[in-house]
Amino acid sequence: MKYYNGFRGCATVGERIRRSALGLTAVLGMVLGMAGTGVATAAEDAEDSARDPISVGAYPRGVAFTPDGTRAYVANRNDGSVSVIETAGNNVTATVRNGSSPFGVAVTPDGDRAYVTNETGWVTVIETARNTVIDSVPVGSSATGLDFTPDGSRAYVATRDGVSVIETAGNTVIDTVPAGESPWGLDITPDGSHAYVTAGDDVLVIETAGNSVIDIVPTGGPLNGVTVTPDGSRAYVTNAVDETMSVIETAGNTVIDTVPAKGGPNEVAVTPDGTRAYVANSIDGSVSIFETAGHTVIDTVPAGRSTRALAISPDGTHAYATNTSDDSISVIGIG
Repeated sequence: MKYYNGFRGCATVGERIRRSALGLTAVLGMVLGMAGTGVATAAEDAEDSARDPISVGAYPRGVAFTPDGTRAYVANRNDGSVSVIETAGNNVTATVRNGSSPFGVAVTPDGDRAYVTNETGWVTVIETARNTVIDSVPVGSSATGLDFTPDGSRAYVATRDGVSVIETAGNTVIDTVPAGESPWGLDITPDGSHAYVTAGDDVLVIETAGNSVIDIVPTGGPLNGVTVTPDGSRAYVTNAVDETMSVIETAGNTVIDTVPAKGGPNEVAVTPDGTRAYVANSIDGSVSIFETAGHTVIDTVPAGRSTRALAISPDGTHAYATNTSDDSISVIGIG
């Protein structure tokens, strides 16, 4: 999941059409617990509710949690920074100067480093222990989505010039995979065998063993985000203009369903148990929640203006959604 400059060319449309509320406060009443268990607020018990937003840098684009869920890293495109959020209190505890136009972000499987794509054609490497930039890797132009193989040995980066493959031990580009028209979103299967890449109207399937495209799945487009389910059986892809989400069965790389979505669907993320998919809607300023068993929308949560990217915590209890026009992160509790 991992993310994408959103509904391409339509950021201003979303700002004119929709001005959603920044957060949803549900603190009405008290819920009595059983004897000896105390009480809980309605907000704490509410399913899929947005809490007070977190202020971050200008035009927050990508967001990613550390593997232990204690921190989240947010790439702020318009002020060249990365905000570090302590998730226990939803507070920004550090701001890392990153360079020009940071976009996507992913944290290594061991949690030691965060890799940040920059649209100027670089990947910045942040050491998470000290939150300092320790390296910069030149890749193709307009770098957007990225993800790691499960062992963390390689990072795959979607760029306008193809998919750059970084060997993380030395932070060097060891291969570039031709990937059609403007590669954008990228996600790697849980077993590390394939990378799914959105490019124009197609999803490209890259076999990581040989770094070659082995399949092309037409879905309509232009496409934005892509994520693979935790069991690797399906890939979910957002179609910006069609305002739909395509469901790809990875065994045969065929589209098995197309689901209506809200205005300007951008990033998509799936809960760790695979039961729900969350889609950030940039024009609608909301997050749609799909039940993966039947591919039906079960809820839509107001977020902020121009909601573009999101990530779900490793324990599956909440999602962070970036609101680019509000310079904020919406925190959505998952029931």
